Amino acid sequence: MTDPTRFLAAYDDQLRADAETPGADSVERLGPLRLVTFAGSRGFITYRDLGGADEQAIGALVPQALEHYRAEPAVTRVEWKTRGHDHAPGLHDALIAAGFKPDEPESIMIGEARALAVDVDLPEGVTIRTVTQEPDVRAMCSMADEPFGDPVSGEMADALLRRLSRHDGLELWVAEAQGRVISSGRLEPVAGTSFAGIWGGSTLVPWRGRGVYRALTAARARSALRMGKTLIHSDSTEFSRPILERSGLVKVSTTTPYEWRRE
Repeated sequence: MTDPTRFLAAYDDQLRADAETPGADSVERLGPLRLVTFAGSRGFITYRDLGGADEQAIGALVPQALEHYRAEPAVTRVEWKTRGHDHAPGLHDALIAAGFKPDEPESIMIGEARALAVDVDLPEGVTIRTVTQEPDVRAMCSMADEPFGDPVSGEMADALLRRLSRHDGLELWVAEAQGRVISSGRLEPVAGTSFAGIWGGSTLVPWRGRGVYRALTAARARSALRMGKTLIHSDSTEFSRPILERSGLVKVSTTTPYEWRRE
């Protein structure tokens, strides 16, 4: 199965329901919407589709969904995940009117795991492994913040450690050189589907273009195959999309996150 249309059908059928939000603290329904709350004061809104809603219905649905989170003082930010191939008339305008701000669009990438599970030569002295212990997880997350110029935050490490304690199949992969993490990424098998997701890819600038991240992707693909997962998916920025394309993934649509923050 290499046809992007068939990949997209598998994505819509398998990944846009409970499978999309593992580790959620709560999930409530509002019409076609899934109103999800995660630990760390984060809300997340998604859906399989909007049920053919017209512009007027969507214009009413957006503020209703936001009111759900406004009534929860602990929730400080909410992401509404849109997809470029959805029929959603007036959604952008309704989100802007409610105070959401769009982020950069990302590409929805899908490919066969076996096509990604290739042998890649690593630079001398570089090793790849999974990590589970707290010091390693925190080192991984600290490195992941560095290439983007973000301040080091413990929030992601805390969330990943909670996920690991649930034993839901999450794997954290790192590449190391001279005792330091130089690249990292997650593998998240999606229960009840053919998919595993590869997320959180990050590589220190001096190590880019040397095959490290591609080797990390191949290692995760091999692990996915051992779990019985045949398809790999990821949302990628324009920076990482070419890397995933070289690894064998294809673009099937786009997704744009819209974020609301409590003032």
